[in-house]
Amino acid sequence: MPKRSPSRFPAPRLTPLILSDTTLRDGAQMPGVRFSVDDKVAIAKALADAGVGVIEAGFPAGSEREIEAVRRICAEVPGPRIMVLCRAVAGDIDAAWEALADAAPEGRGVGIFLATSPLHRRHKLGKSKAQCLDMIGRAVAYARKRFLKVTFSCEDGSRTEPAFLRQAYGVAMDAGATGIGFPDTLGVLTPEAVRRRVRMLAALAHPRGVRLRVHFHNDLGLATANTLAAVAAGADIVHLTVGGIGERAGNAALEETVMALILNQKQYRRSIGVDPAKLTGLCRLVSRLSGVPLAANKAVVGANIFATSAGVHQDGLLKHPDTYLPFRPEAVGADGIRLPLSPLSGKAALALRLAELGIELSPDELGRTSRIMKNAGKEAWADEEALLRRAAAAARQASL
Repeated sequence: MPKRSPSRFPAPRLTPLILSDTTLRDGAQMPGVRFSVDDKVAIAKALADAGVGVIEAGFPAGSEREIEAVRRICAEVPGPRIMVLCRAVAGDIDAAWEALADAAPEGRGVGIFLATSPLHRRHKLGKSKAQCLDMIGRAVAYARKRFLKVTFSCEDGSRTEPAFLRQAYGVAMDAGATGIGFPDTLGVLTPEAVRRRVRMLAALAHPRGVRLRVHFHNDLGLATANTLAAVAAGADIVHLTVGGIGERAGNAALEETVMALILNQKQYRRSIGVDPAKLTGLCRLVSRLSGVPLAANKAVVGANIFATSAGVHQDGLLKHPDTYLPFRPEAVGADGIRLPLSPLSGKAALALRLAELGIELSPDELGRTSRIMKNAGKEAWADEEALLRRAAAAARQASL
């Protein structure tokens, strides 16, 4: 019988997905985060080193320091396209030009936003629909006089009437927008709702050669799931932050989205160009500079991701690391597997820890040591090594 050709099941054709990191803009809006200019440059360099294609570097209209940071990033961080955020007013676009003027035309761009939901129109802007549409058209047209890349986003898009969304984005595209952005500003959408909205907007944008960008907040813990739903529904660009930092509950996390797309490549069929081995170092850098700690159980990069204290799992990991790991530590640049002892630990992990301490026990002594450890009180576990040595000594004494 002839051998099957390895090309019988070819790899899926992948469509590029652009990851746009907004750690330096939306991440910086997290209460307590105060990035210095040097911090921003260091993070931008790390993002570029990881392969992130677009960096939203700040909000130039906010301060001279924001402009300085964007200028330095443009000068010192080659590779990614540098974007900045603007309100739909000429002054903000002028500030963006001041910050980005020295960058290559293809390597810079602006994202313009205007609130469009009924609540924002009435209470924040005091504008009618017609007035909002006029502001959108004027702002996009003004920006296009200077920038090749102009994206328009409807702030609070998830609470904006679908018909008015289509109208607002239509005006933006008519004025020259090269991209439209859909933000779930309050993080209220579910994945199924996201799929419906993104399909609607993709059908509006793609026939005109306009890219669709999405931006999800994490108020319901669904930001990454919503991002993946948007990817499946046809989004071209996804907004993310390192560690998921950002306003209120934060944003869709870069590291979570990257690994979900890599591990499920056959499902999403997207290429992202990001080196996952850089993720742990990148998250630790942002955590250190932002002052926002990484939770031990943080997805992908938390200290406990490659650690278990359950006996059955420890035994499995000692036999083969893939038994209880979705991916290996080296895949994301992490330190390695840890098997901390606990009252739930089994003999396999106990024997390994004893060997590390240079303690040899017979099978019977190991069993006694295990029983002593399992029955020890909470206070005794405060010093694991001391408890283990005492338990081993007691087990040996009992065997005499």
